[in-house]
Amino acid sequence: MRLVPLPMADAVRHQPVGPVLFARYAYGPNRLGLCGPDDADALLGEGSGGGNERELRELALGFEGAYPYLELIARANAIADPLDRRVVDAYWLGSPLLDKVTPNLLGESLKARFRPRVGQHTWKWLESSAPSGAKPVHAFHVLDVFPKVGLMRGEQADKVLHVMDSCRIRWGRVQERDGDFLVVNTVPLVIVDNKLAFGPPRAERITAWRDGVGFVSDVKPNDVVSIHWDWACDVLIADQVARLVSWTQRELDIANETL
Repeated sequence: MRLVPLPMADAVRHQPVGPVLFARYAYGPNRLGLCGPDDADALLGEGSGGGNERELRELALGFEGAYPYLELIARANAIADPLDRRVVDAYWLGSPLLDKVTPNLLGESLKARFRPRVGQHTWKWLESSAPSGAKPVHAFHVLDVFPKVGLMRGEQADKVLHVMDSCRIRWGRVQERDGDFLVVNTVPLVIVDNKLAFGPPRAERITAWRDGVGFVSDVKPNDVVSIHWDWACDVLIADQVARLVSWTQRELDIANETL
């Protein structure tokens, strides 16, 4: 299947520091009250305006789902700062830094975090992920951890699929701007023969600004943006799009082994 095409060339863009980059991806679910501390305004303000790093670091500690993965990636790569830009980029989009996280390291982390919270049957599913090649990228948490802790069968399947699709970091090619919104082509998740797969591209209207404030001020038609829930997080260059597509597909394949 042909997914959303990559940009024709890598534009030279300003790359934000790690805490600012984290805020840009964390804001989407935080504004909906789904994770992290109750301070979405600070994430938006600091993430769009250059960033008070000290405040953003304090806020990042409150993301109990994401921050332990950042710590794990940093530790495996001998990087002192979990909010180093390289670590943050690896977690949200995927990168070679993840290859340094061994199955044992990931398995120990999963056991400490989730074993006390799930039943034996669910735990057997989850603990098989690390030996199968899963890595601590956000797509792993969404595609593998979430459906095993939650449900993927029966009457809740459609609801769970919608949440998974919204929560994963998606990519979308910009078609046009409509006020504080962008119309983009995205690739949705679907279920085919009881397995997760990518469906055909479709048009979607996402939020990019709140009263003119957002993270993609330099976006233009034909750019590819990253999306978390319904919020535009960043304008991606070709390498970032390729990594995001590749790592999402990788974790999709692993998740399907135990669905």
